[in-house]
Amino acid sequence: MGVLSDREIMNLCEDHNLIDNPILKSRSGTISAGFSSYGYDIRLDKHFKIFTNIDNAIIDPKNFSKNIFRDVTKLQYLIIPPHTFVLGKSIEYLKIPRDILVICLGKSTYARCGIIVNVTPLEPEWEGYITIEISNTTSLPAKVYIGEGITQLIFLTANTVCDVSYADKKGKYQHQDQLTLPKV
Repeated sequence: MGVLSDREIMNLCEDHNLIDNPILKSRSGTISAGFSSYGYDIRLDKHFKIFTNIDNAIIDPKNFSKNIFRDVTKLQYLIIPPHTFVLGKSIEYLKIPRDILVICLGKSTYARCGIIVNVTPLEPEWEGYITIEISNTTSLPAKVYIGEGITQLIFLTANTVCDVSYADKKGKYQHQDQLTLPKV
């Protein structure tokens, strides 16, 4: 299993539409975006779901209440309240090939500010917009920027192709076209 370089990722974008409309590099003054030496920095879209607890709800992944979120749309940045969790969405749409697994890691600039980003691995033949989990672990409000890099994708190529892909098992988050809440 090997890590793909920027050139290999670009080739997959051109030949297999791995990332829909990828950008080549960050513009000056941004945290990041686009290709890095061995990865791609996914940009944050303007649509969010922010946790609220108006009804003293309990978070239960098997019986998830949509009422614990407030939908928010911002154009330049989002202020995340202290000790709060937000769901975001990638600008980029991805189509992962059958012989590739993608690991997603938070950006160090945000991590050094107490903003933790989590995205589970993107499995072979998964397709869609990424739902991004963002936590403000600090006691202060925190700012994240729309249209800038929020997480880095590391593409791993397999030595052999998997027997069962995410598409084969009809994964519940396949073809996400919007910010997606937990499903069972």
